[in-house]
Amino acid sequence: MSQHNIAEAKAQFSDLVQRALAGEDIVIAKDNRPLLRLVPLDSARGPRQPGSARGSRVLKMADDFDAPLDDFAAYR
Repeated sequence: MSQHNIAEAKAQFSDLVQRALAGEDIVIAKDNRPLLRLVPLDSARGPRQPGSARGSRVLKMADDFDAPLDDFAAYR
């Protein structure tokens, strides 16, 4: 485990992220009091797949989604 104060963590953020991704336990502290731990997400996903929600009931687009809005009638 390595502990870093906030100012040091800000200056070395990219390096600390890489070390956390490699499995190192990174702790951020203020006034030598640990505040938080920098850890990678367990649910990191792979690349998104276009069209993966096709046919899903979760997504619904209104039939008039791309119709002009009434507020912009003067600009037609």
